[in-house]
Amino acid sequence: MASVLNSALSLNLSNFKSKRVRTHSLVSPLSLPLTRRRVTIRAADTDTNEVKPQAPVSGGAGGSSFNQLLGIKGAAQETNKWKIRLQLTKPVTWPPLVWGVVCGAAASGNFNWTLEDVAKSIVCMLMSGPFLTGYTQTINDYYDREIDAINEPYRPIPSGAISENEVITQIWVLLLGGLGLAGLLDVWAGHDFPVVFYLALGGSLLSYIYSAPPLKLKQNGWIGNFALGASYISLPWWAGQALFGTLTPDIIVLTLLYSIAGLGIAIVNDFKSIEGDRALGLQSLPVAFGAETAKWICVGAIDITQLSVAGYLLGDGKPYYALALVGLIIPQIVFQFQYFLKDPVKYDVKYQASAQPFLVLGLLVTALATSH
Repeated sequence: MASVLNSALSLNLSNFKSKRVRTHSLVSPLSLPLTRRRVTIRAADTDTNEVKPQAPVSGGAGGSSFNQLLGIKGAAQETNKWKIRLQLTKPVTWPPLVWGVVCGAAASGNFNWTLEDVAKSIVCMLMSGPFLTGYTQTINDYYDREIDAINEPYRPIPSGAISENEVITQIWVLLLGGLGLAGLLDVWAGHDFPVVFYLALGGSLLSYIYSAPPLKLKQNGWIGNFALGASYISLPWWAGQALFGTLTPDIIVLTLLYSIAGLGIAIVNDFKSIEGDRALGLQSLPVAFGAETAKWICVGAIDITQLSVAGYLLGDGKPYYALALVGLIIPQIVFQFQYFLKDPVKYDVKYQASAQPFLVLGLLVTALATSH
């Protein structure tokens, strides 16, 4: 499933000794818990468009215990192995996948507030979040151990707080546990074909090839970012819908279309890393097209996708849902002009915090529309 999705990055920095780099974790209300490592830069000067490297953020002893438990930047050093294991799974990346399951269950039209259905949904969320997203994030840190030794030597693996063998064991436990829960859900739902299991397996594979050679999808801005979008939106939605109903071709197409909006959200996180991506040979869209063009590609992917979905709902005889979705798109466009298009580096966090809740609510509106 989508949580399943996201993996890591195996990068060779042997010829990159002169650069000061820092890892960047991609967390979005929509997409793979895929974590993308790269060099981070300071905001470009608005007149010269010149970007300069930024020094790594300190961590370790002065960090936050709360950040440590969530698996995000600024984490405190920890010696408790179970807390370290939790940190590797990055709990902060679980909610988007859980929300995807909710949307899929709503879209099925068959979810009822019974003890059994609630229990099924909770198990599906556990599969998507702690197990498969946890698997993805752990394997991501495993593949990033060499670059982390340079960027963030205080992180669990490069600091030696947890051994590589222990990490490999955790990867397998989470992967097999997630696939086991997927199989259990298929049996519980009475599926003749184990659709949830194969979604989980496919998501796990996508997570791997996103980061690992020889494919390493993340090196291509279009393919890599679409994989992120599909991971956050399509896969968990499909799992939730397949669990309670039937996954139909029109829903598959609709959610893949919505994943283009996820691609746009993934691009938002690329602007801080232009210099580093270029140095590492990663063809992010800001690198390939330039920051000015890429920011319009970004907002275009987000807005045109949602307007297309609204048009689909209108043509499907659901004008009120289409109108509600348009009502949620308008504030996103306002925030794009207010923040993102002015300076995608300086205002990226403020933009995402302001606009993305409306996109997430739009997903639920679309799910409810398709359930009727």
